[in-house]
Amino acid sequence: MEINSQLTEKGQRDFELINRALNNKDQQAYADLLGYYRDSLYFMMLKMTQNPHDADDLTIEAFGKAFKNLKQYTPKYAFSTWLFKIATNNCIDFMRKKSKGIQAINPVGDESNIDFVQMVPDTKLDPEEVFIKEQKIATMQKVVHRLKPHYKKLIELRYFKEYTYDELVNELDLPLGTVKAQLFRAREFLYNILQDSRERI
Repeated sequence: MEINSQLTEKGQRDFELINRALNNKDQQAYADLLGYYRDSLYFMMLKMTQNPHDADDLTIEAFGKAFKNLKQYTPKYAFSTWLFKIATNNCIDFMRKKSKGIQAINPVGDESNIDFVQMVPDTKLDPEEVFIKEQKIATMQKVVHRLKPHYKKLIELRYFKEYTYDELVNELDLPLGTVKAQLFRAREFLYNILQDSRERI
């Protein structure tokens, strides 16, 4: 694959990791890609499903599908865009099946024929879905505002502004270990608020 000169610095970093993963079977490259996007992807799945367990499962599924079909990725778009659209498609399909009382099934071995290049752009929501999604995001933002100021800022920087851990360290002037620990506690507080509140995402 030839790199797209239009990619951002993060996009070029991801492109290099993808090449390492594909050409050298570099497991650390896969781990790095997962590490960069797991938290933000999980949080998006949480906003969509309102369920931490479903969000965790869907996050793992999305990475599994993306990594299994990594050869189909094209640097025409950022890897994060490709990954998040795979996750969104998968989540919408999961919720539709769940709403109909049908257990969502992810058949092993059936993904080789899926054309993700064709599948990924097909994420247009109908008006009802758009309204529901906007309401979920608005409610989530209200819940975040109920956190203590420090944790509120941490969540907003990490998930809404998509800061990396390095950027959080520089912005907050804190050691990396402290940032990770406080982010974990912030997520716990957020879950508790969601569970105890009548508001739904």
